[in-house]
Amino acid sequence: MKVALATPPDTATLLDLDKQLCFPLYAASRLLTRIYQPLLERYGLTYPQYIVLIILWEKTPCSVTEIGERALLNSNTLTPLLKRLEQQGVITRTRDSGDERVVMIALTEHGRALKSKCACIPTEMQKRLGFDPDKAIALKQLLDEFLRHLRAHASDHLA
Repeated sequence: MKVALATPPDTATLLDLDKQLCFPLYAASRLLTRIYQPLLERYGLTYPQYIVLIILWEKTPCSVTEIGERALLNSNTLTPLLKRLEQQGVITRTRDSGDERVVMIALTEHGRALKSKCACIPTEMQKRLGFDPDKAIALKQLLDEFLRHLRAHASDHLA
């Protein structure tokens, strides 16, 4: 019995933009962030600042390291972002009394008050996107799974 060999993929077509997984993820991220922008501007926030606030609304105080891990932000991105939030009176940064190397981030009264002001944003985004809510839930679950996979394998490929 003769076994047919699979035809090797055409490497030229593998490089077509339409075949890349990374591009629709990148483009969707950029477009979503652009749609968030006018909603966040009314509160003087950028999208990364909004993500940090969501983390702090769940748990405050929180260490800079914890925030970086949850938001997938490096310290060189996170530190200036936190400084701006502190200048805006949204957070405070203090050294942990048990370990001076650890910087703890806590919400100010203004930062806590922003939570109720920003509570309309998820609903407003849903309206603006006009995407089927069931599909959005399924997409989020798939992306969460994909992120877990990437996080588990990222350290193998980062140098």
